[in-house]
Amino acid sequence: MIGMVLGSGLGPLADEIEVDAEFAFQDAGIPESSVPGHSGKFLRGRLAGSEVLVMKGRVHLYEGHSAQVVTAGVRWMAQQGVSGLVLTNAAGTLNPKFPPGEWMMLSDHLNLTCASPLVGAEFVDMSEAYDAEWRAAFREEAKSLGMPLHEGVYAGLRGPQFETPAEIRMLRAMGADAVGMSTVLETIQARAMGLSVVAFSCLTNWAAGISQTPLNHGEVLETGKQAAAALTRLLKRVMSMQ
Repeated sequence: MIGMVLGSGLGPLADEIEVDAEFAFQDAGIPESSVPGHSGKFLRGRLAGSEVLVMKGRVHLYEGHSAQVVTAGVRWMAQQGVSGLVLTNAAGTLNPKFPPGEWMMLSDHLNLTCASPLVGAEFVDMSEAYDAEWRAAFREEAKSLGMPLHEGVYAGLRGPQFETPAEIRMLRAMGADAVGMSTVLETIQARAMGLSVVAFSCLTNWAAGISQTPLNHGEVLETGKQAAAALTRLLKRVMSMQ
């Protein structure tokens, strides 16, 4: 069974699932998200013939939760039998070659949240956080669909404030291509539990200092909604091969 986490504005992906059962976040011991675009429920069903367990929305560090609470959904999905995890998020793009409205598949990440869900646990190798074989399959299918799919490094910050232009310059110097406020802790938790991970950023806006337009969450939600159809096609194509 494949697990999925749908980020800001990406809930429409769930409309493609043949749902067998629904669970509230509270059923898994997870608090409700206070952020628009995160409905706070699990869906179990099938997508393109494959069994899936979908987390529609997530909770974040910036809502006042700990790293352990933020990753509780990943642990719950693993307990239900999930062996691989597809993560999605909305992110600002730092790379002038990666325009808003398109998707970036994560090749690596920078955990700049100053947090980890593994505090008190054993060391975990993160040299291949995002599964190379899975990424190759998505890369090939995106090409066959004629879908732009960039690959790059995601910087995960705590938030909730958007970054300053100076911070964006720093992130670019560190090698980041996109920036957001989720995903990295979920990836760490999933890898610690032996799950394969692939992750996608919906590039919803130019980061601060690249565009003169002020950043707002409404833009994030609208761009995510418009881009969801492209990733849905890609997911269905790859899932049908599982």
